[in-house]
Amino acid sequence: MKQIRVVGLMTMAPHESDAEATRPIFRELKRLRDELNTREIFAYPVPHLSMGMSNDFEVAIEEGATWLRLGSILVGRGSIQGL
Repeated sequence: MKQIRVVGLMTMAPHESDAEATRPIFRELKRLRDELNTREIFAYPVPHLSMGMSNDFEVAIEEGATWLRLGSILVGRGSIQGL
C-alpha cells in the first residue's frame, strides 16, 4: 500500500469522571508511537498522537497529544446529542 502514509496513532480512552484515570492509556499510546519510530517500522517518522476528548483533553496534552477531538466543550452537550 504505497499510497498510504501513516502520520499518527489514535486512541479513545473510556469516559471517566476523573480525567486522571485516562493518563495510562494516553501514556501507552505515546510509548507505542515512540517504539514505532525507534524501530523504524516506517521509512519516515510518525509524529502525531490523536487522543483526548472534551472531558480529558488536558491530560492528553500533558501526555503528548497533537490532535484533540473536542465537541461538547465547544458547542455544549445537548447540541451534540441532538437535544
